[in-house]
Amino acid sequence: MYIERTIKLPKNNSFFLFGPRQTGKSTLLKKQFPSQESLYYDLLKTEVYRKLLARPEIFRNEVNAALKSKQPLHIIIDEVQKIPQLLDEVHFLIESGVPGYFILSGSSSRELKRYQANMLAGRAWTFQLFPFSYLELKDSFDLFTVLKYGALPGVYLNPGEYEKRETLHSYVDTYIKEEIEIEANIRNLSGFLRFLPIAGHQNGELLNYSNIARETEISGHVVKEYYKILEDTFLGFFLLPYARSIRKKMTKQPKFYFFDPGIVTTLDNRLRVNLEENSFEFGRAFEHFMILEIIKLNHYQRLDLVLSFYRTERGAEVDCIVETPAGKTLAIEIKSTVNPTSTMLKGLYSFKEKVPGAQLILACRVDRPQQMKDVAVLPWQEVLDFILRES
Repeated sequence: MYIERTIKLPKNNSFFLFGPRQTGKSTLLKKQFPSQESLYYDLLKTEVYRKLLARPEIFRNEVNAALKSKQPLHIIIDEVQKIPQLLDEVHFLIESGVPGYFILSGSSSRELKRYQANMLAGRAWTFQLFPFSYLELKDSFDLFTVLKYGALPGVYLNPGEYEKRETLHSYVDTYIKEEIEIEANIRNLSGFLRFLPIAGHQNGELLNYSNIARETEISGHVVKEYYKILEDTFLGFFLLPYARSIRKKMTKQPKFYFFDPGIVTTLDNRLRVNLEENSFEFGRAFEHFMILEIIKLNHYQRLDLVLSFYRTERGAEVDCIVETPAGKTLAIEIKSTVNPTSTMLKGLYSFKEKVPGAQLILACRVDRPQQMKDVAVLPWQEVLDFILRES
């Protein structure tokens, strides 16, 4: 079963496509760029990797040969971070004016940064692929499945609960624990393995590096480095606190979200635990899901939104602040409730005092929109449409 993705990839420009393993990058590229029109290099294949690692210039020679019979041609390198030197060859070919376009996919930017790889500034656009979004799954979307097991294609499309659990266990144990160790050159593996479940438990919470360091028995500096590894391998991202200036944002504690709810469930060792509708875990997973949906919408539609969260020293909080290029500010509180109350709006009112022109929204699971004083109470699905309209 193929699910149409909402990401819009160019046919007539070179680009990078980043994203964690198993988000569907290879499937998407093979669907949109058929083999008869493409030259495909999969660096996960041992023979291809060894050949090009030993002699990167072979890539240039093969591309030039292929271009004699196929014009224009799409040249695809999958997992390009495994041989960063190939980007120099790509650069040379682009500058030579070859009648082809280069598609460079990868699951990590860390190796590219380490080797100061040629990122083709101005010559290749950059995109990121995430697990399935609500807008992609449409009628086949099931909220409870996504909140517990996430939306990785190989997990979501598998009908069996047992198979979903085993796939997630394998993903965490094989990819996150083993391959990230190799890619990031982690020397203190035991410390990283102690860090991962704590990072899962801290998902969406304010980061206190000192507390995490104490729990994992590693230094605060190493904790920060581990989070940077997760970010560089696209396994998660930081959400900065709201402030009027970038400098102030950078001095405050951020939050960190993993790229998929199923990864958090696995790291928390809750795959065999029922997700109760009115539980704390359900509300936490719902907030995580909504933040991810807003990020996917922002990236796929190229909305250029600035996302942050709001929190005061007294504890007033708004889950997501959306600032549009046109200067609009949306304050979005996320609750999994079907029965919203005025007590859920305190953070929004606190934010309104600081930003009087902000539009206040409570995203929840109501059937129809409501209005509670200055707050628009919207079904979560309509919040995504609202963001798109206001952007």
